[in-house]
Amino acid sequence: MTTDTLTRTVSETDLKNLRETMRIAQASRESGNHPFGALLAGPDGEVLLRSGNTHKDDKGTGHAEMNVARAAAKAYAPEFLAECTLVTSVEPCCMCSGGTYWAGIGRVVYGMTEKRLAELTGDNPENLTMDMPCERIFDAGQRKVAVVGPVPELEDEIARAHEGFW
Repeated sequence: MTTDTLTRTVSETDLKNLRETMRIAQASRESGNHPFGALLAGPDGEVLLRSGNTHKDDKGTGHAEMNVARAAAKAYAPEFLAECTLVTSVEPCCMCSGGTYWAGIGRVVYGMTEKRLAELTGDNPENLTMDMPCERIFDAGQRKVAVVGPVPELEDEIARAHEGFW
């Protein structure tokens, strides 16, 4: 399967993995980090890597998606990653989109938009959200990254993990 043949629809496996990122986000919050979760799913949907936010240690660069992208680039060949999916509770920011692109991951599935996240976080200095959709970052690249999201049936539940945090 190439990135050109990847579907832009949410599968049952995507939904299952999105729910897992929501659990990771909750665990991240409970550990004192920001409430974000991400994972790398292989071509068959199996979870290969997972990470929450690591703001306590990494400050502004400890985003869950970036943590997964870095680990994926170290662990897997680019040809394999082109067939993998980064699944994340919230749309990747421009930094995480760039990391996903440079790692060579071929598909992204996210639950809630970064625009909605900005409504929840306001001007909190720990999450100065940029109004930059991930597709805009990927479209600037030389290779395709398929994007699926947001997933309306999960957005409110994802948003609840952020309530009272910011």
